[in-house]
Amino acid sequence: MLKTHEAGSLRKSDIGKKVVLAGWIDRRRDHGGVAFFDLRDSSGIAQIVIHDEETVHKLRPEFVVRVEGIVELRPDGNENLAIPTGEIEINVEHIEILNTADVLPFQVAWGLESKEEISDKLRVEYRYLDLRTRREADILRLRSRVNAVTREYLNSIGFTEVETPTLIRSTPEGARDFLVPARLSPGSWYALPQSPQLYKQLLMVAGLEKYYQIARCYRDEDFRADRQPEFTQLDVELSFAEESDVMELGDEVLKRIWALIGHEIKTPIDKITYEDAMNFYGSDKPDLRFENRLVDLTDYFKATPFRVFQAPYVGAIVMKGGANQPRRQFDAWQEWARERGAKGLAYVIVSENGELTGPVAKNISETERNGLKEATSAENGDAIFFGAGERESAQTLLGMTRVEIARRQGILDDNEYAFVWVTDFPLFKEVGTDDDVAVGNSKWTAVHHAFTAPKQNEMATFDQNPATALSAGYDIVCNGNEIGGGSIRIHDGEVQKRVFKVMGIADEEADEKFGFLLKAFKFGAPPHGGVAMGWDRIVALLAKTQSIRDVIAFPKLGSGFDPMTKAPAPITIQQRREAGVDYKPKPAAKSDAPKQQSESATKE
Repeated sequence: MLKTHEAGSLRKSDIGKKVVLAGWIDRRRDHGGVAFFDLRDSSGIAQIVIHDEETVHKLRPEFVVRVEGIVELRPDGNENLAIPTGEIEINVEHIEILNTADVLPFQVAWGLESKEEISDKLRVEYRYLDLRTRREADILRLRSRVNAVTREYLNSIGFTEVETPTLIRSTPEGARDFLVPARLSPGSWYALPQSPQLYKQLLMVAGLEKYYQIARCYRDEDFRADRQPEFTQLDVELSFAEESDVMELGDEVLKRIWALIGHEIKTPIDKITYEDAMNFYGSDKPDLRFENRLVDLTDYFKATPFRVFQAPYVGAIVMKGGANQPRRQFDAWQEWARERGAKGLAYVIVSENGELTGPVAKNISETERNGLKEATSAENGDAIFFGAGERESAQTLLGMTRVEIARRQGILDDNEYAFVWVTDFPLFKEVGTDDDVAVGNSKWTAVHHAFTAPKQNEMATFDQNPATALSAGYDIVCNGNEIGGGSIRIHDGEVQKRVFKVMGIADEEADEKFGFLLKAFKFGAPPHGGVAMGWDRIVALLAKTQSIRDVIAFPKLGSGFDPMTKAPAPITIQQRREAGVDYKPKPAAKSDAPKQQSESATKE
């Protein structure tokens, strides 16, 4: 090794030792004839003292150097107790420049905490410099510890880590696949996995019983600030398990992970049904760091003269002290709501003397005005916001309003963690938005995925009542973030085909696309279930960072572009030919035409 010690490991007990260090010049301070440098390596920093002016003038920030010197006590008054090496310094006897550095695109320093003035594009383009700061490097080290503690626990209870394929058959699981041309089979393509879902189920059929993997997954999605085209998840599957077994396992994994930052999760983690989550909090991933529930006013306004409230659902959320907001702030709330797809955000102001004012107060009946405070538990000085329309969309708007109120009132504490399991999700949902991907020719698609089992008590009727059928699916939520999801899986081929049919996938298409899974189910598939946890989001919560880009070694921008390597990039004509990207099947010979026509007619 080119060094005898790590820079960040030196202490008062090392005084008098001759050491050899190697690393980067971090900061420098000149004091006329003597210069002080912070030498940085992966362990931290140590102050070095150089008396040779000729050498001092050669050194610049981020030069890579090797120094030999004696560990000494810093003079009285020069200690820096904010860092572990703050009581010592190294009096340099010899220094060697191992490599120089050009002028940096932005400041790099071990203790630099804020980079708000640096654009995300620049940070991603020079990520290798971004990672030289303590906070960014520590996040990757934290992620490594998360991996280690998870593997240690799962291995200790009999799980087997298995790597599943990353070149697979494209199957309609939800989002778009990333496709890879198969050079040896022109015109055919692999897909990169959106999850190891089908392979982990096959491992249960194989009798492995307890499987896990820290898996790389890929989804070709439209731009979203909190998404990456490639991501990592902890994938867990176990046989002969019920929902409670999987949740108990998830509780223990999360408890051990959060212990890494000194936070104790109280287990078992609470549970709430999907229906209650929407009714009380307007979200299937509720933030429970604060209460403030939605109020259902549908019956209260059932005879209202106000046309806007003559809707399938009317709900409200109270903003404590909200009446003190100026009129322009209430106007800003309208714009905030429109940015989220709503027409606006109706409101009533409850003045300090109890009078109700605002646009809504003028349109509802006197009886409705007189009872509104009691119906919503509002007090003088509060504001009441309303959502009206179809139940799900109105509740979702109120749920977002609930969180925005908490954010503006400053009651969201990043040091507090509120976990909850959301259970009893609908099995299907109607396809009706741009975000929904119809798998077949049906108005129904799966809420979780097509391999989620119906609730046991609905097994006989779920396909007769898809609008009301519930699934054995569950999500784990932290601070309003879905950090994992799973379900008990279908292990019976006939049940799986019934689910496919609701989604518009006929038996023939099911056999073509999922025949390998249906065949496996014929050979003794055990009941099984599992969960996948989003590793990027979990580490982001642990690190208290708002962007998952900060927890990924080399992230991409939201558009999927990598400004560092300039990927994705065009390929050469030769590469296109070799990969068969432009392959076109040869026209069928005339003698084969009748046969092919007959086959086609049979398929139709």
